[in-house]
Amino acid sequence: MGAPPVPRHALWGRWAAGDAYDEFVGQAKLGGVMTRGHHNRNYVLPLTEAMAHRVRRKPGTNVTVRMRRPEALPVVIRTWRDEAEILDAIKGELPHVPTCLVRGRGASIHSYVEGVPLSTVCPNGKPVDRLLIDALAGLLAQMSQVRREALPRLPEGWPRKDSQGFLRTLALWADRQIRQPNWTAFGGLFAALGIPEDALIRLAERVPLMVRRPFSLLHADLHRDNVIVTYRGDPPLICVDWELATYGDPLHDLATHLVRMKYPAFQWDEVIDRWAHAMQAIRPMAAHGLARDLRHYVAFERAQSIYPDVIRAATSLDDSFDQKSLDTATESVSRALQAAAEPLRLAHVPDVAEIERVLIRWRTSRGEQASGVRRTATALRWKPDERLPEHPDFPRSAVRDALLAEGSAPANRVFKGTGHLNSVVRVADIDFPVVVRRRLASGSRRERGYLSEHAVLAAIERSGVPVMAPRVLALGESHAGDPFAIHTYVGPPEGDRPPNHPVNGLLPHEADGLVDQLCALTRVDCASVDPTSCEVPCGDGFYGWLSEQLALLVANLPKESEQLARVLGLPGAQRLREILSRHRVTHRSTTLLHGDLNPWNLVRRSGGLTLIDWEMAMVGDPLYDLVRHMHLTPSRPEIRGRMFTRWSRSLPDAYTRGWQEDWRIYRWMEVVRSAYVDLDRLVTGDSLDAPNVRRAVDTYAMTLAEATAALGLRVKSIANPHLVRALPHKDHGAQRVGGLSADN
Repeated sequence: MGAPPVPRHALWGRWAAGDAYDEFVGQAKLGGVMTRGHHNRNYVLPLTEAMAHRVRRKPGTNVTVRMRRPEALPVVIRTWRDEAEILDAIKGELPHVPTCLVRGRGASIHSYVEGVPLSTVCPNGKPVDRLLIDALAGLLAQMSQVRREALPRLPEGWPRKDSQGFLRTLALWADRQIRQPNWTAFGGLFAALGIPEDALIRLAERVPLMVRRPFSLLHADLHRDNVIVTYRGDPPLICVDWELATYGDPLHDLATHLVRMKYPAFQWDEVIDRWAHAMQAIRPMAAHGLARDLRHYVAFERAQSIYPDVIRAATSLDDSFDQKSLDTATESVSRALQAAAEPLRLAHVPDVAEIERVLIRWRTSRGEQASGVRRTATALRWKPDERLPEHPDFPRSAVRDALLAEGSAPANRVFKGTGHLNSVVRVADIDFPVVVRRRLASGSRRERGYLSEHAVLAAIERSGVPVMAPRVLALGESHAGDPFAIHTYVGPPEGDRPPNHPVNGLLPHEADGLVDQLCALTRVDCASVDPTSCEVPCGDGFYGWLSEQLALLVANLPKESEQLARVLGLPGAQRLREILSRHRVTHRSTTLLHGDLNPWNLVRRSGGLTLIDWEMAMVGDPLYDLVRHMHLTPSRPEIRGRMFTRWSRSLPDAYTRGWQEDWRIYRWMEVVRSAYVDLDRLVTGDSLDAPNVRRAVDTYAMTLAEATAALGLRVKSIANPHLVRALPHKDHGAQRVGGLSADN
């Protein structure tokens, strides 16, 4: 056999360095009619005499000069790098697609398809005529006739006839080709929006078993701008822009088409039916399992789209940073987050106000770094909170620099908790890292705080007691009244790893150190801790006050959470008050309490444990702080005994009397509290991305059983046994989210 013929575009490419090519490309830039896509600039102009001779076309024939945009960010999945090879492979079955005439340095010249983009006659969101839907379905079906042998060589290890493997490959390639190259520049922005670094990896792990379908050529980007409605009507439609084409499960092409064409919702079923009808006539097995598996590809398309959509929205603010542009970008990010929330299992989707603030901070920081971009005075302005005077170690000039650095903090320095967004930054002339701390606009924790965190930290610092806590350096409001606080950062100073938390319990020396710090809190002046913010309960009245706060929490649960609690046998607020009032605790002196010593609020450092996140601080019974810590943190019996012994021996009798009888009362009160709070989180999905919350709700069935026993209630008979089985146990099964699930 002789050597295979050399594609014509390759032969002409050898001539592309000639004067005729360079001159023609230059003319395209100066005088061609430009259409700008996401990845290329396309110039339409007639062939000159010299160039017509080179490409064997008549002078004056329109062609398209395609130039890759050098500033375009990698936001797409590419199976093949050379569009010309794809066009050569498909022209036998799809003769009307563009032909690559010549390819040279930075540009290629394609034949021009006469017609108008579908988007110009039928904009996004508008219904598409049924005849056009039939024609589009026919195009997608026709692609299945292109032989694999004719296509460019597939990447090593590419799946064959394995739909599950194909979708898993798409997710992994999206992570490798889109998420990873952009993470350095945009990772902090994604982290602030609540998108974890491993979101696509986890998505790939959740791809379920699917029906095996014959693979075929896929366009993979068939939206209204890439469909040309021809003038002559023969054929009626032609697909252009094949650079993202791939080879795989045809359901992927249908899913990307459905999402990117932006059909009205009521047309989806019609499009799916027409596609199935067209495919049945050409390749029937390609539609096998359509009703079961299409949802998984739609979920993937919406999941991976979060990256290009957010990046494009954010970078659009480089061109115009006015309120109209900000509103448009915010709306685009909000839509993308809502669409990706289920398939990526995002536990918290920020509201519009929170998204806008994140974008402002990111753009402000970017404007500071980019040369030639003038900073926006409004975005840089901040107003100090006079309740906190200027800190001697952190002048107010440093506050502005910290706010500027906040928006560009890398992803591994942005930490999102149940109520706050924390960005770790460094500031010139300050020799220690700081954390800019902002309350989440849509954070809605049921357990309210009672004292001002800044006042608590300031009081601890003034007291000089050996309690390892952050120092509060600044307090104020930035753009649009967005409140913030700046604390010293207590995580690893090198910044290449996250803080280390005792998630599996305390070591003996750590338990000793924590007890010593709780004892030291008794020496903090409680009267200086913003006394007007709450009425401090005293003595044995603390238990009564705490019981009333729990009853109020139950009374204020959303209707859906309250109804499910009742179904599961948990009492309402008034009945709970009656049960709690049966108990009495011994009178003990009150002191400052942290109030939320879960493992993620304890940071391991060389000097011991540092206590962070003081937003739940209160004044009350010191026994409560110790018992609540043991409820929230896995503790071996010997560690619990060690802590009780050290605590009771270290404090005067006024703080410890009667603790042996009372600690169990606080213990079962916290179990009951968790039964309501964790159920509400399961119903609302609030804060499920926080690790302490995730661990708590993962064993909710055990918590419920323990709580009903502590309340002295009989386990309620539930009409639907599947309801109890659906509640998370220690080894809970996968939950179906966004179409990607192992449960079928």
